[in-house]
Amino acid sequence: MLTDDEIDRYARHLVLKEIGGQGQMKLKAAKVALVGMGGIGSPAALYLAAAGVGTLGLIDDDEVSLSNLQRQVLFGSKDIGAPKAEAAAVHLDNLNPHCQCRIHRLRLTADNAAEVLGGYDVVLDGCDNFETRLLVNRVCHALKKPLVSAALGRFSGQLATFDGSPCYQCLVPEIPPDAETCERVGVVGALAGIMGSLAALETIKVITGAGETLRGKLLIFDGLDMTSRIVKLAADPTCPVCGVK
Repeated sequence: MLTDDEIDRYARHLVLKEIGGQGQMKLKAAKVALVGMGGIGSPAALYLAAAGVGTLGLIDDDEVSLSNLQRQVLFGSKDIGAPKAEAAAVHLDNLNPHCQCRIHRLRLTADNAAEVLGGYDVVLDGCDNFETRLLVNRVCHALKKPLVSAALGRFSGQLATFDGSPCYQCLVPEIPPDAETCERVGVVGALAGIMGSLAALETIKVITGAGETLRGKLLIFDGLDMTSRIVKLAADPTCPVCGVK
């Protein structure tokens, strides 16, 4: 049951017909893994903790650097040099002590990904490299875990939910040889807040059943034109992850 503090804290959710008491209890019982506590994971974690998600798994092996603070709003100057997962847990506990944070100070690999992600209901991937994204997709598909995947460009972002077929590898069959990185080409900081918040909203919808998710679809946001569009994703029958065996 929700405590008096939680009833007051989540009052704006409780009066929403799409969430209400039943949805809030689903959020409280949910366990969400966040892959990467960077530009996407940072704002997403804030909104998921504030929303009342009961358990957040914070997965990151990196430390906070000064250049992170332009977009990773979960951290402050005093966190520079601290492990991201540990610093994030401190700030999230201050935001909502009802949210339990599990710290995973590691990089996901083929050896540990299934064990780490297997303890969660939903996975939110905001990592910064294709190798990890493809790995997370394979593991989530094998474990039958919904995967909310968000990515950033310089002024653009993408968001999708993968739960069965099509999967992420249908969208990205292999690692692009000329993949751009934020470190090399830059990224506007506020875009990370937009995409991280959208990823948190999508995760809340997946948990509560509110509205229609982006399963089988891709949302593309253009910050320069301030436009967005949704395209339908096609399943690849030859996909090594979700294709017909």
